[in-house]
Amino acid sequence: MRRTLFYILFICLFITHIDAKTRKAVFIIVDGVPADQLERLKPTAIFDIASTGAYARAYTGGEVGSYTETPTISAPGYTNLITATWAYKHNVRGNSDLKPNYNYWNPFRIAKEQNRNYKTAIFSSWEDNRTVLVGEGKDETNNLHIDYIKDGYDNDTVRFPKQKNDLQIFKIDELVSKEAANCIRNEAPDLSWVYLWYTDDAGHIYGNSDYFDEYVIKADRQVGRIWEAVKYREANFDEEWMIVVTTDHGRTDNGYGHGGQSERERTTWVSTNIEVNDYFNSKHLAIIDIAPSIYRYMGFSIPEAVKCEQDGISFVGKTDIFNLVSKTDLDNNSVTLSWDFFTKDIPVEIYVSTTNNFKEGRNDEWIKIASTRSDKKVYTIDLNALPSSSIYKFVLKSPNTHLNRWVIK
Repeated sequence: MRRTLFYILFICLFITHIDAKTRKAVFIIVDGVPADQLERLKPTAIFDIASTGAYARAYTGGEVGSYTETPTISAPGYTNLITATWAYKHNVRGNSDLKPNYNYWNPFRIAKEQNRNYKTAIFSSWEDNRTVLVGEGKDETNNLHIDYIKDGYDNDTVRFPKQKNDLQIFKIDELVSKEAANCIRNEAPDLSWVYLWYTDDAGHIYGNSDYFDEYVIKADRQVGRIWEAVKYREANFDEEWMIVVTTDHGRTDNGYGHGGQSERERTTWVSTNIEVNDYFNSKHLAIIDIAPSIYRYMGFSIPEAVKCEQDGISFVGKTDIFNLVSKTDLDNNSVTLSWDFFTKDIPVEIYVSTTNNFKEGRNDEWIKIASTRSDKKVYTIDLNALPSSSIYKFVLKSPNTHLNRWVIK
């Protein structure tokens, strides 16, 4: 009887193994398209992607007035996405004089640190996305190597001389989208980033206008090329793909600018072809949640120290707890943590570190201070019982989720 059960289990595991498809992921940033404009236009490809998965509004810019507040500018937006952190960690606050903190790992380093040889790709007009923000080839990123590269076209003034309304950037986006679609169709990198720039220029030049609308629709056609390549791979190869399309920031009410913390500047969006969990529609969805969702989909292993620093959580698979907030009582020298939950009566462990060595590439000492349950939703910590510090980093761990919150005195 035992032998029969063993053989049944073995066959089931074998069938599961042979039926498993190779998973791959691509994320696309369409620069500077506010959610209300996208929802009014309903571009074909972006909403076709969502029709097989989901679409929701999200946000960028961190928490207004707190230590996480981050400018709603392009390079910080990209870095929010790739590090799953806000600027207080990744250290990118503008589009120039870029000095990212590479201790907060990006998806390409995560992929390359896996036991399997994952192939990566970046398709972008702006070379700094790869060389500076991702940090390819730098000692600080463990000499990260990107396998397929099509970028830096903004530096090629011979092929793409400056034109009226900066239309040379649109031509570059056309090439970038074609290069991405061709590479996905023929080489199928495991993890790809595609960056489309011109929509942001259209907004800066004409604000809310028919012109801006026109180029959002044209950018959607560029997304469509990539979506068609993904569908081709799924139809003809033993693969399943996650595609995520998003924007890095919204715009001011007149559409010309961005960088501040108005609701329209902070409001972004996410379109994906993958089945999502309840968190996706929780009104807490943010640009920082995209990378952890890719990791979950791809089955990537994340070092615990890196996981404890990620501000984002996954909208793919199980998410137990979310929306961690803190309230400091100066009179009693205590901190009350509160959170929301999806899964009732799940164990939650609370840890604290009174150092921030991770920022400098060193280890923090994490002390377990409590065990509780997800539906308790609140826990008060007496800071007098902890080593005196100017910073307290709290992490809540449940079976499927890590949340972190800092208290800075």
